[in-house]
Amino acid sequence: MSDPLKDQPQAELENPMHHPDEQPSGSEGSPKFGRLLIVLVLAVILIGFITFASEWFYS
Repeated sequence: MSDPLKDQPQAELENPMHHPDEQPSGSEGSPKFGRLLIVLVLAVILIGFITFASEWFYS
């Protein structure tokens, strides 16, 4: 009885479900938490400004 895995090419054995290759990440894989934190702080400031401005305008 022959081994069915021997008949397949090497690439087929490494990726049997044909998933795409992984995409390269940013600079050495380090996430940009600083940028995300700045955007989050600016969004909170903007929401606070809109809240106080609407309270001042409507009262």
